[in-house]
Order: sequence, then C-alpha cells, then structure tokens
Amino acid sequence: MHEPRLWKDKGWTARVIKNDDDEGWAVAMFKEGEPEPALVGPWTMGRDKKNPKPLDVNAFNTLIKTASEVIRRHEQQLHAQLNKSLMVSTDDADYKILLKIIPDEDDPYAYLIAEDAAGEQIAQVKVSPHYKLNRNNALTWIENAFRRPE
Repeated sequence: MHEPRLWKDKGWTARVIKNDDDEGWAVAMFKEGEPEPALVGPWTMGRDKKNPKPLDVNAFNTLIKTASEVIRRHEQQLHAQLNKSLMVSTDDADYKILLKIIPDEDDPYAYLIAEDAAGEQIAQVKVSPHYKLNRNNALTWIENAFRRPE
C-alpha cells in the first residue's frame, strides 16, 4: 500500500497524522505486529502550506532506517539495565561476576553468576532483582563460597 499519507511495506507502516501539539503534521512509524509506534516525528508541510507532503519511497526508506535505529538503541539500553558484570580478582583466582535480571511481570528475579578466567560458569544463585552488584558484594559472595547472599 503506497498512499500519500499511508505506506505499508517491508514490515513497516508509515502514517502521516495531524500533530496535536501544533498546526503541523507528524509521521508515525509502526513495526508490523506492534501496537505502539517505534517513532513519531514532525512531518513536512506540502507546497500549499496546509496539507502534509506526500510520502514517497525515499522518505519511507529513511523512516524505516531511523525507526530501526531507535528500536536497536532501546533494546541495547534494556539489555544493559538487565545484565551487569564486573571482574574481581582474589589471591586465588580471577572471576567474572554477572547479574542477570529476569523482568517477570508477576515475580521478577535475578541470577548471580560466577565464571572463572576461562569463562566457565562455576556458580549460580537466584537473588532479588534489586541485588546491588558491586565489588564488595561480589568479594563477599566469593568469600562465602558462592552461597546465596542474604
């Protein structure tokens, strides 16, 4: 579907809409199957200064690229919020300590994981999703033989 105010192609839909904030126009980009737009931004007025400029293939492709980048950045930010790690050295060994948060709607939780220098997992315990991963807590966990923190 390629209409002046509505394009559907390549798993995306671009819809030119009236901008409620002012007298201009906006464009909303929806990824197929998603209820909320991935991107909403201002849209150019047409030559008559009343109606929006019609969508075209170049604008649509640019919108897809921009909306895809917004989604990618959002996914990276979410991953960083849910996955933390740090390196800890003791007299005996070097460890990578990871905290992986599982954002379950009803009962969120997290896993505290220890890996050795070769990347082999040597311990895993379930902890609160609010567990604070820092150097002191990691060292205490190691010193307590990887028992579940209280």
